[in-house]
Amino acid sequence: MFGYVCINQPELKIKDYEAYRGYYCGLCRNLQKRYGRIGQMLLNYDMTFLVILLDGLYEPKEQEELHRCIPHPVHSHRQIQSEITDYAADMNVLLSYQKAVDDWKDERSGPGRILAAALRGGYEKMKGTYKRQAETLEESIRLLSEAEKAESEDLDYVAGLSGKFLGEIFVWREDIWQEDLRTLGFFLGKFIYLMDAFEDMEKDRKKGNYNIFLIRQRKMPETFDKDTEGILVDMMTQCARAFERLPILHRSEILRNILYSGVWSRYRAIQEKRKKNEKSL
Repeated sequence: MFGYVCINQPELKIKDYEAYRGYYCGLCRNLQKRYGRIGQMLLNYDMTFLVILLDGLYEPKEQEELHRCIPHPVHSHRQIQSEITDYAADMNVLLSYQKAVDDWKDERSGPGRILAAALRGGYEKMKGTYKRQAETLEESIRLLSEAEKAESEDLDYVAGLSGKFLGEIFVWREDIWQEDLRTLGFFLGKFIYLMDAFEDMEKDRKKGNYNIFLIRQRKMPETFDKDTEGILVDMMTQCARAFERLPILHRSEILRNILYSGVWSRYRAIQEKRKKNEKSL
């Protein structure tokens, strides 16, 4: 359920792309320092977006350093970190642990079981520190699992459960910006859930797994593609409205690139893959 909130690199200025890489690499280094090599495996674009969003809103003191690492051993590269990077790394672990547990329960995934065991200690510690986020996440995952087992046909409900926990994760501080951040995270969480379902349609069809879009496609085959795009557009429209209410100037070009363009790059790629698969049948 990760990796959909990405940049559209060709549309970014070089300086903005280098800054984006700096935040991405800063989160990677932070995950490694706090959670070891397994922490680095959890790195994703979605939490990088959260770092840039909250850094842009709150403008904490940022630390920039040059480092070499295993993926980039030859040349030193820029890494940007702040106290928000710590928060995003912790949220990365909260989400990854629950996803691993869910993979093990639903599919008896061996890697999921191993990852959950490796992250369990860190997760239990963070539940006390981030009680609001952890409780919302656990409750939403439980309800989502029940809805999927019941083969719910309520798209807004099932997607909204992902939106609910991501909305709480986007609220770093409960202050005057919390409602706009919660709204942004809510609709972005719905979008991510639906994008994941859209991408997994063929896999879930073959395995007989629950997928809200398979249900909708069976019921409305003629209008499915148009309706699906309309739903996704609506999710991102709501995200953008919440974002534009926030007084963000720092790195705003990167954030707008992601919200208005980057997320659709992945969608178009999934569409093209589906079309190619349909032609080969």
